[in-house]
Amino acid sequence: VVCLVAYHIFFMLFVWSYWKTIFTLPMNPSKEFHLSYSDKESLEREPRGESQQEVLRRAAKDLPIYTRTMSGAIRYCDRCHLVKPDRCHHCSVCDKCILKMDHHCPWVNNCVGFSNYKFFLLFLAYSLLYCLFIAATDLQYFIKFWTNGLPDTQAKFHIMFLFFAAAMFSVSLSSLFGYHCWLVSKNKSTLEVFRAPIFRHRTDKNGFSLGFSKNLRQVFGDEKKYWLLPVFSSLGDGCSFPTCLVNQDPEQASTPGGLNSASKNENHVFPAKPLRESQSHLLTDTPSWSETSGKAEKGKVGMTNPALTMENET
Repeated sequence: VVCLVAYHIFFMLFVWSYWKTIFTLPMNPSKEFHLSYSDKESLEREPRGESQQEVLRRAAKDLPIYTRTMSGAIRYCDRCHLVKPDRCHHCSVCDKCILKMDHHCPWVNNCVGFSNYKFFLLFLAYSLLYCLFIAATDLQYFIKFWTNGLPDTQAKFHIMFLFFAAAMFSVSLSSLFGYHCWLVSKNKSTLEVFRAPIFRHRTDKNGFSLGFSKNLRQVFGDEKKYWLLPVFSSLGDGCSFPTCLVNQDPEQASTPGGLNSASKNENHVFPAKPLRESQSHLLTDTPSWSETSGKAEKGKVGMTNPALTMENET
């Protein structure tokens, strides 16, 4: 009875998280990141150069964007006609920009990103527990199979196949789950491991890391009662993220963390932009999360970005 109850608990949580990973639609950038009709016309009409720089500066001056392309340009998607938010990438399979894209997973036929990354982690965790439970409960019969302790029926071959399948899936799932646990602890995505985010002053592979506790809360949320359930509880809006390189005070010139005061005279100063609630929440010690105050931050205006050349990036 205990084994049956435990089996069905693992099975239901596995199916629930798998279902949520598959059928949760990836989130796309909000309308404020899309170019207006006039800006799109200007961008298509003007030749590449200073005129296009001006169009993108005008479109991105009030947006909470801190990452750049390898050439130092504003990250712009010429397919979706939008300024890419931080950690957003264009998926060639879905043919759309995905917020905090991790990868496109063929096993779930969906992009894994901001909207379903927690579900994907739980899917890996519960599928691993499910396979380990099956292998553990089948182990005694698997030993009897090799010691000729089972009746000579076709069922013993089913036992052998079941054990090998569960054991092999456990090995592969444990490595994949361990890798994504490491990603969560460092606040990275799979794409950011292969190409570190480029900020205005330099490339910084740990630019979004706020420490293990805050990195974990960013994915699973503040309320621990929802951590083990495949219900959405991640912090933020997916368009802006807290970073240790950005000053919280929008009225002061923002400088990257770790630089001395002499660097303020150099051209490595962050553009001072208003931090949304999704950015400022984890930079403070306040344990609560407020979506309303995050919406209020959208109305604030920051400084204009420096002149940057445009580079189309898909």
